[in-house]
Amino acid sequence: MSPYLVLFILIAYFAILLVISWITSRGADTNTFFTAGKNSPWYLVAYSMIGTALSGVTFISVPGNVGNAQFSYFQFVLGNVVGYMVVAFVLLPMYYRLNLVSIYTYLEKRFGFWSYKMGALSFQISRIIGASFRLFLTAAVLQIALFGAWGVPFWVNVLITIALIWLYTAKGGIKTILWTDAFQTTFLISAVAISVYLIANELGLSPGSLVTMVSESDASRMFFFDDPKSGKYFFKQFTAGIFITIAMFGLDQDLMQKNLTCRNLWDAQKNMLTFSGVFMVVNILFLTLGALLYLYAENKGIAIPARTDYLYPTLALKSFGLVAGIAFLLGITASSFASADSALAALTTSFCIDFMNFDKRTEADRKRIKTFVHLGLSLALLLVILAFNALNDESVVTAVFTAAGYTYGPLLGLYAFGMMTRWQVRDRFVPLVCVLSPLLCYIINRNSKEWLNGYEFGFEILILNGLLTFMGLLMLTRKRVTAPQKV
Repeated sequence: MSPYLVLFILIAYFAILLVISWITSRGADTNTFFTAGKNSPWYLVAYSMIGTALSGVTFISVPGNVGNAQFSYFQFVLGNVVGYMVVAFVLLPMYYRLNLVSIYTYLEKRFGFWSYKMGALSFQISRIIGASFRLFLTAAVLQIALFGAWGVPFWVNVLITIALIWLYTAKGGIKTILWTDAFQTTFLISAVAISVYLIANELGLSPGSLVTMVSESDASRMFFFDDPKSGKYFFKQFTAGIFITIAMFGLDQDLMQKNLTCRNLWDAQKNMLTFSGVFMVVNILFLTLGALLYLYAENKGIAIPARTDYLYPTLALKSFGLVAGIAFLLGITASSFASADSALAALTTSFCIDFMNFDKRTEADRKRIKTFVHLGLSLALLLVILAFNALNDESVVTAVFTAAGYTYGPLLGLYAFGMMTRWQVRDRFVPLVCVLSPLLCYIINRNSKEWLNGYEFGFEILILNGLLTFMGLLMLTRKRVTAPQKV
């Protein structure tokens, strides 16, 4: 695909995003940026969340990883759906009852100042890492399709990408993002559907023969019950899917912020139920695409890239033809930007409310601080992406969830302790527990094969991390609360 065509497509695409931003941000204030006036239609939230939750990691890394992990990822997705139900019927009722803007203010009400700040800081670290990993994929594809052909350095590519996101999110915040992400979700799903259709057509497959060919291939094995020590073992993947969803979705300001813009709790729950069903179907589509990519490469004698994350972009941009190339480019851009833009808005919201005492400031001060925080966090994303590009040597989907296991574990332990017990803790020591728990998890994970008779941790490292945090909080218990907490 010509770099000039790629440039034209991207300019047109971002022009549309800027128009949407201009329309939705007219008359916006800081309340609009953070909550969208709490008047968002639930179906708009559900549709826009598809792009946010799937992201460029799902778009590239899940299909690419089929060659190594087959369809085992779907075991994890089934756990995700159970986790979404916990979020809908356990966490959302509490958030709406407390009328929260930042969900981490719950920790201050329940435990105190230091627990609150540690929870908010854990989110900042977790989401910056996660959003950076996801944006890295888009930058890598744009380097192949556009910037590399013109000799533009990778860091300039990343700088341009983040600047464009900042430009259309800076004023309207979450209200703008709901509409831009709905727009981008359409391109994400369309790109995968078009790719599946074009590969099937190239291989001469009817819909029925496509299903048969994929189901009979080695890549389509979905459930693994034979080896409890394997990272693909069903109960490890399924259980990890539940807890990672609770932590990365229900305890994450990014995805909860969209839910909290709904008019009421029931609308937010309808959004979650609808979203979880669509999420499962779309992931099956991504796994099917992955199997077809490997079958296509085998049929055409094309070598598989050393980093399997590059399989889909390489074939789409160089082998599938112009239509598939354009669809892929729009899809990867949409998926990664839909995730990154809401992450940037959520990071800004959390930092402003949790660290900058927004409730005590004038509207003029709020706007000024919001602008500087938004810009500073954009710079943080840039630096982490460049570091990841220099150091990473594994599948991005694995890297994202591995990082989540360490960074979201303290949040999981804090919220579990707060909601499942009526005990108070020595608040000033909570940050120490939240630092030591991930460190202990890392040591255990590094030595698990030797210490645990060959056992290998996967995504379930998050559960261990949350459990260690919970146990640490038990050690800090200072008194029992005789009446249930009103939080």
